[in-house]
Amino acid sequence: MLRITDARTGELVEAAPARRGLTRVQAHARGAGPTSLRVLLVADLLVRALDLGGTPVRALLTGGHGTPQLRAQAAALGMRPFEDGRDAAGPGEAQAVHVVEEGGAAPDGVRVAVAPLASPGPGEPGTPDAADPAVLRLALLARRRNTPARLDAAALEDAGATLARWRRAVAAWARHPSRPVPGEVRGRLRGAWEDDLDAPGVLRVLHRVETDADLPEGARFETYAYADRFLGLDLARDLGSPA
Repeated sequence: MLRITDARTGELVEAAPARRGLTRVQAHARGAGPTSLRVLLVADLLVRALDLGGTPVRALLTGGHGTPQLRAQAAALGMRPFEDGRDAAGPGEAQAVHVVEEGGAAPDGVRVAVAPLASPGPGEPGTPDAADPAVLRLALLARRRNTPARLDAAALEDAGATLARWRRAVAAWARHPSRPVPGEVRGRLRGAWEDDLDAPGVLRVLHRVETDADLPEGARFETYAYADRFLGLDLARDLGSPA
């Protein structure tokens, strides 16, 4: 069961209603800055995790100035579309979870707080317009949402190298007979993302799977494809490309 930290109480709460009723995930953004983009990314992860657990989800965005630009940046990072948050009320909702910037909006209900993402200095990489969107997404996923972050050139270079290596590996593993995701590995993946959306924990599992000599290539492929339903990195993008 997916559990997240409620910023109001500091305690872990269940993110899905007991009867799997509709959950509204509402992102609250101040504008089109880096922290607002991080808020949307956390909301996107929450929607993906709920969907993987079989909970119907409705995703909304409430924002101010710069919302169209923010939506474009979110789409570039592979996020699912968000409905207009001005139409928040919906029939059949069993629960609402609000994703907010630390110190930002304080709506009623469960609140997931997101730490700030510092803007890079002039000429530095790390902005949505200057970095490869998939690389930027991976660099953000490598950091817990409750930890302030600043993406420098080294972090983006590391994320770029990892993403390129994983995409090549997934394309190569796909040429081997398919094998199911090992139960232990599946449990570790779900245990990570259901534990307060621990995306860095999911990435650590993939790093171990990458080098585990006991796993057949087909199982590695299925593991990465399964984890990517949460991560949203398009890891199978290079399938069918020349070896």
